[in-house]
Amino acid sequence: MTRPAANWRLHRRVLMQARPYWLHVAAILVLGLLAVPLALMVPLPLKIAVDSVIGNRPVPGWVDWLAPDALTRSDSALLVVVVALVALVAVLALIQELARSVLSAYTSERLALSFRSELFRHAQRLSLSFHDGRGTTHSVYRIQYDALSLQYVLVEGVVPMLTAALTFVGMVAVTGAIDAELALVALSISPILFGASYAYRRRVRPQWHAAKEYESSAMSVIQETLGALRVVKVFGREDHEQERFVRRSRSGVRARIRLAVVEGAYGLLIGLTIAAGTATVLYVGVRHVRSGVLTLGELLVVMSYVARLYDPLRSMSKKAAGLQSSLASAERAFALLDETPDVAERPNARPLGRARGHIALRGVSFSYDGRQDVVTDFSLAMAPGTRLGIAGTTGAGKTTLISLLLRLYDPTRGAVLLDGVDLRDYRVADLRRQFAVVLQEPVLFSASVLENIAYARPEASLREIEAAAAAAHADEFIRALPDGADTLVGERGMRLSGGERQRIGLARAFLKDAPILVLDEPTSSVDVRTEAAIVDGMERLMRGRTSIIIAHRLSTLDRCDLRVEVEKGRLATLAPGPAARGAAPVRVRGNGHKPSPARAHA
Repeated sequence: MTRPAANWRLHRRVLMQARPYWLHVAAILVLGLLAVPLALMVPLPLKIAVDSVIGNRPVPGWVDWLAPDALTRSDSALLVVVVALVALVAVLALIQELARSVLSAYTSERLALSFRSELFRHAQRLSLSFHDGRGTTHSVYRIQYDALSLQYVLVEGVVPMLTAALTFVGMVAVTGAIDAELALVALSISPILFGASYAYRRRVRPQWHAAKEYESSAMSVIQETLGALRVVKVFGREDHEQERFVRRSRSGVRARIRLAVVEGAYGLLIGLTIAAGTATVLYVGVRHVRSGVLTLGELLVVMSYVARLYDPLRSMSKKAAGLQSSLASAERAFALLDETPDVAERPNARPLGRARGHIALRGVSFSYDGRQDVVTDFSLAMAPGTRLGIAGTTGAGKTTLISLLLRLYDPTRGAVLLDGVDLRDYRVADLRRQFAVVLQEPVLFSASVLENIAYARPEASLREIEAAAAAAHADEFIRALPDGADTLVGERGMRLSGGERQRIGLARAFLKDAPILVLDEPTSSVDVRTEAAIVDGMERLMRGRTSIIIAHRLSTLDRCDLRVEVEKGRLATLAPGPAARGAAPVRVRGNGHKPSPARAHA
C-alpha cells in the first residue's frame, strides 16, 4: 500500500473509531468556526478610530446601522462606540473559547476512554502466546499512551486545522476585497509552507514510531523490576536494573532529541518564511498608501489581517507537524486491534450449559514456536467423575496439557474433546465456565478477601461466599484478619501467607461449582498443618467432579483413580491409581510410538 493510501486508510479508521462522537466533534468545529467572524471583526474598530475618529472619513455603513445617529455624529460618542465594539468582540471571543475548550475536554476524555476500553477488551481476548512473545508492556503502552492519539488527532488536530483553513480563506477574501495585490503577495509564501510541511511529515513519522518503541522498551524494565522486586533485592541487583533502565531510556532520549532538532529546524523555516511574507506585504502596502490606493486605516486593517492570515498558516503547519506523533501512536494502537487471537471463537459456536465431564485427547501435539513440539501425539480419555493424576518433571509438559484443556492454546495437531465435542466448537465463555482451577501460586487481586473469593462468581450471595470459605477451611483465618472478609490483601495478595492464599483459591473453586476441577500442585509450598486443611478441602471439592491433579511425584497422587506420567511431552506411563476401587480395567493401545496412547474408564 502506498504512503498516501495508507494515510487515507489511517485517517478513515480514526474517523470511524470516533463515530459515536461525531456530533460532539461537529459542535466543536462549529464553535471553532465562530472564531472566524470574530477574528475578522477585531481590526475593524481600529480602522474606524484611525479613519473616522482621528481622521475625517465617513463612518462605515454597518456602524450607522448598528448604532443610533446620535452616537456617530460626534467624535467623542463615536470613540465610545469603538471602545464598546472592542469590548464586545473580546467578550464574545472569550465566551466562544470557553465553550469550545469545555466541549473539547469532554469529547477528548470520552474518546480516549472509549478507545482505551476497546483496546483493553481486545488485549484480553488475544492469546497467551501473543502476550508471552511480546510482553505485557507492549499492550500496556498502547492502551495507556497510544490510545490518547484519537483525541489529539481529532479534537486537537483535525478540528483546529479545519478551523484554521476556513479562517485563512476568510482572511484572504477580506484582504483581497481591500487590496487584491496585497492579498496575492501574502499568498505567495503558502506553497513554501505546504511543501515544507509535506517533507516534514514524511520524515518524522517513522522516527516517532522508533521513539515510542524505545519508550515502551524502557517501560518494560520498570514493570519487570517492580513486579519482581523481592528477587531483585535478594540478589542485590538494584544497580544492574537501574543501568538496564537507563540504557534503554537513552535510546528514547536520543530519538526525541533528533525529533526536537528536526522540529526546531522546521519551525525556523516556517518563521523565516512568514517573516519574509509579512515584510513584503508591509513594503507594498506602504507604497500603496503613498500612492493613495489605500488609507492608513485600511493598511492597518490589511496588516492585521495578514498577521491573522499567517496565523492559520502557521497553525496548520504546526498542527500538521504535531499530528505525526499522534498518527504514529494511532498506527500502533490500531496494530494492536488488528492482532488476531490464536484462540478464536467460531462463528456458529455451540452453547454449553453444564458439561458431564468426559474428557478426551486424541493425538494432541502442540508447539509454542511452530518448530519444536512440547506435547507430542498425546492420547488419553477419562470418564465423568474420574480423578486423573498427572506427574512429571519440570518442563515435561504438564501445565501445557492443562492449558490446552482450558483452551488457552489450540493444539497444533489433534483435538481435545469435552463430552465428545471438539473444544473449538464450543463458545469460549461457556467452555471456561466448566473449569475451576486452583494454581500452585494462586493469583489474588489488590482487593478485599471477599472480592477475591467472589471473583469466581460475582453474582454469588454473601451466604454462598461464606459457605465456600468454610468448605475451603478459610473461614477461621478470615475471621482473625483485622477487617475480616473486608480486609485488603495487597498487591498479588502479599499480605497473606502462602497457605492463606491457597485456601482462598480453593474457596473460589468451591464457589464456582464447575463440573471439572484442575489442581496444579496445590500443596507444594505449604506446611504440614496447612497441607492437611487444604487436602481435606480438596477431598470435598473433588466429590462428584472430574478432577485433574498435577504433581511432580507419583506418590502425591494417591487419591487418584488414574495416574499418568509425562516425559518430554509424551505419555510415559499410565496406570490405575490407589483410589481406583472397582474401576474398569485400563486398556492401553499401541500406536508405534513410545509411549503408547491409552484410554481409561472409571
